[in-house]
Amino acid sequence: MIVSLSWRNVWRNKLRSSVIIVATTLGICAGIFSAAFYQGMADQRIEKAIRTELSHIQVHRKEFRNSNEIKDYISDADKLNRKISQIDGVVGVSNRLVIFSMVSSAETGSGVKIVGIDPEKEKLTTNIHQKLKEGSYFEEKRRNQVLIGEKLAEKLKVKLNSKVVITLLDVDNNITYGAFRVVGIFNTVNNAFDEANIFVRHNDLSKLIDLPPDACHEIAIYVSDNDRVESVKARVEQIAGDLEVMSWLNLSPEMSYLNEAMDLFMYIFIIIILLALLFGIINTMLMVVLERVKEIGMLMAVGMNKIRIFLMILLETVFLSLTGGAIGVAAGTMLSNYFETRPINLAAWADAYTDLGYDPFVYTSLNVELLINVTVMVLVTGVLASLYPAYKALRQDPSDALRTE
Repeated sequence: MIVSLSWRNVWRNKLRSSVIIVATTLGICAGIFSAAFYQGMADQRIEKAIRTELSHIQVHRKEFRNSNEIKDYISDADKLNRKISQIDGVVGVSNRLVIFSMVSSAETGSGVKIVGIDPEKEKLTTNIHQKLKEGSYFEEKRRNQVLIGEKLAEKLKVKLNSKVVITLLDVDNNITYGAFRVVGIFNTVNNAFDEANIFVRHNDLSKLIDLPPDACHEIAIYVSDNDRVESVKARVEQIAGDLEVMSWLNLSPEMSYLNEAMDLFMYIFIIIILLALLFGIINTMLMVVLERVKEIGMLMAVGMNKIRIFLMILLETVFLSLTGGAIGVAAGTMLSNYFETRPINLAAWADAYTDLGYDPFVYTSLNVELLINVTVMVLVTGVLASLYPAYKALRQDPSDALRTE
């Protein structure tokens, strides 16, 4: 009886109840969509970091990441590569030479990270070959080819088939030079990466710096599933001996922080919305109680105990908040699902986003756990909002309430 009575009481003033329900719906819908939007941005940035820049796992000599010295290379890397390739879950393994040095054109020069790769194996660990805006991904029979980013090409004022000179130290710390021809210009939609990285063939670079052909500074490993990274990393550590094995979370801790920060931001944003709705619902229910002073007094006079009065006010408030919350969750879910396959175009601010490494076309990403938590939070909000109005109702004296006009 209390449940049906409370539900009917919600709709005694249809306009007032509808306003609160609409406000709750819009607030929850906006909160869920905003959470899905920012989660989508974070997921895309993390996926780009893994797929384009880092891969899932990297292997180095322990001192290399601190020293960046050419002499700190992994010897007999081809043998280690073959062993890692046999681990279950490994999709691709690529040996890389990594040197921080200078590239210059006829116009100017710039400090860059020079990455020597095996083009075919690199296709299995990163997607640089898919990011070419002009040119080709390493032609078969040409030596000393280089891929550069679009931003670096603009800085050096070069284009396809232009020559650039790479200056670096060889393994004996002698200065050496190499002339390379630009065969491809890539754009990863990350200006910092595009301006700071160039790619050459592993063989061309190893000859230039006089390294053994099977030596490398870095072994990049791409795994079939993010959930398998830690298990694959453990297997690689067994094979790699005293070499340093690091996952993308260790290599780029800011990506891990980004994920955690986005989760925190989403819940803070939704809590702020619910707090605003909380005071709105409290105000509405106080008006309801004050309008029904005589009615509540009559219910008390005929024998309805205070627990039932409390439950009636509580259920009215919960029904009011849950109705708006349920519609808001459903609307936010549908809106987020719609934009999971249709990008939100932020091209008007493309330069700002690409400077930070984000895509100007964002796909939403909705977390089921978030929907469950929001539903629980809406329910808790309804209960909290009912406490003060119910307390005011319980303080009514039946005899005084009956005399109220």
